[in-house]
Amino acid sequence: MKNTFRQSMSWLHTWAGLSVGWILYFIFVTGTVGYFDSEIDRWMQPEIPPSIGVERSARMLELAEQRLYQIAPNAQWWHIEFPINRNRPFLEINWEIDEEEGLEFLHPITGEPISVRDTGGGQQLYRMHYRLHYMSSTLAEWLVSLCAMFMLVALISAIIIHKRIFKDFFTFRPGKKQRTWLDLHNVFSVLALPFHLMITYSGLLFLAFTFMPLIIAGSYGNVEDREQAFFDEVYDQYPGLSAAAVPVKMLPLSTLLSDAESRWGQERVIYINVDNPGDANARVEFNEQQPFGLTDGRELTYDGVSGEWLHEAGDNPSGPSLFYDVMLNIHEGLFAGTFLRWLYFISGLLGTGMIATGLILWTIKRRAHAQRNNKPHKGLALVERLNIGTIIGLPIGIAVYFWANRLLAIDFSSRAEMEVLALFTSWGLCFIYPVLRPVKRAWVELCWVAAALYGLLPFLNGLTCERHLGVSFVQQDWVMAGVDITMLLLGVMFALMAMRLQNQSVRGWLRSLVRACSTLWGTKRHDYS
Repeated sequence: MKNTFRQSMSWLHTWAGLSVGWILYFIFVTGTVGYFDSEIDRWMQPEIPPSIGVERSARMLELAEQRLYQIAPNAQWWHIEFPINRNRPFLEINWEIDEEEGLEFLHPITGEPISVRDTGGGQQLYRMHYRLHYMSSTLAEWLVSLCAMFMLVALISAIIIHKRIFKDFFTFRPGKKQRTWLDLHNVFSVLALPFHLMITYSGLLFLAFTFMPLIIAGSYGNVEDREQAFFDEVYDQYPGLSAAAVPVKMLPLSTLLSDAESRWGQERVIYINVDNPGDANARVEFNEQQPFGLTDGRELTYDGVSGEWLHEAGDNPSGPSLFYDVMLNIHEGLFAGTFLRWLYFISGLLGTGMIATGLILWTIKRRAHAQRNNKPHKGLALVERLNIGTIIGLPIGIAVYFWANRLLAIDFSSRAEMEVLALFTSWGLCFIYPVLRPVKRAWVELCWVAAALYGLLPFLNGLTCERHLGVSFVQQDWVMAGVDITMLLLGVMFALMAMRLQNQSVRGWLRSLVRACSTLWGTKRHDYS
């Protein structure tokens, strides 16, 4: 600790950021990618045709119901989603049988299942930002909650220590080593500061039920299933029923849909849940689409056998419940249109850059201090290599994830798991590589690897499937084209980073390329003469 309050905050900011910086970087990268999870889903399942603009109808529900009766008549539950927007572009059905979940996309006009490859897609990357991977969900949520608390401490302490926060935002001193990295860190931090505060606080609120269980225990301590009692009361949920094990023919879901639309209006139902389908205790729940998406819609519950209306929830939510829903929806950004979603994405990239530059700045300061005192810093070598493996290694791992999606055989068993294994294996190798190479060379070489992986990905897409850039432009399939172009831009960005780390300007690199081509052309001309 230091003598003055601001010095103490500076110490707190440094160590709060460094202690969990690598995990925060992982959370920010995967969370930022998640703002385009639906587009990545589509790219990683190129068999799915472009979205078909079809109005929701009872006929569409009948097609989904018929398909579920065919493939999952004895399921514990059914879930049907109408095609309404980029997050739900197709008619989708889910079910669970003996704790095994199933998923199919259906053509909204014919009801025929669309055959797609098995993949985790963008949803897998999105879930990683709060579930991590290869660990229990409870442990992951505790770890992410702890990191979010450290992040909030780092942000608040940063605001305190920056007396000239807005002046620092307009200050950039290139070529000054430590000063340059500090200016970059300040710009990344201040430019999206409201977003950083919102995403951190709402993320903590998202996981509050995990890391603050004593709140529930204090009020529902004597109740047998106190967590379920809490959620039933806060969210006005209708109590669920176990299956009666008595097969009964249910009413057609389209009949219940007509009653729900008579209460809410046409095309307000977003998805349908059916518990215990084909059983005497069948329950059907309709969920409403909110026009602005900042709050959850209402719910209607029916008896699936008699068709009796049982319950409506969400009409008058409590203040805390409404606040929680609003913050959760702002965090996820599902309500956002194209422009706002890109703003979310860019803000997430700025947060990623803020964490990365903070980690690098720590090593630059410690290296300069060690050189001045002619005394090596004990943790410097470890942090430098962790930085390389995390900051460059994670993007490489994600690129390999995309490559695995195209290179693995379509009918390969456990295909989705192998994609994730490819991600973490390649990322793990990126932690080993800096141990075997000098630090600066490791930075440069891994940047070139990332540039090659991302830059060549659209060409791999063209070689392995029919939905390449040429086809996407002709058919105006902007989702497939957008992902390919984004990959090309990422390849260029990593190439520029590699050249900059080599202390070679782009102009100098182009001059060398022209000189090499001229030499080669002169040699060829001499050979033919």
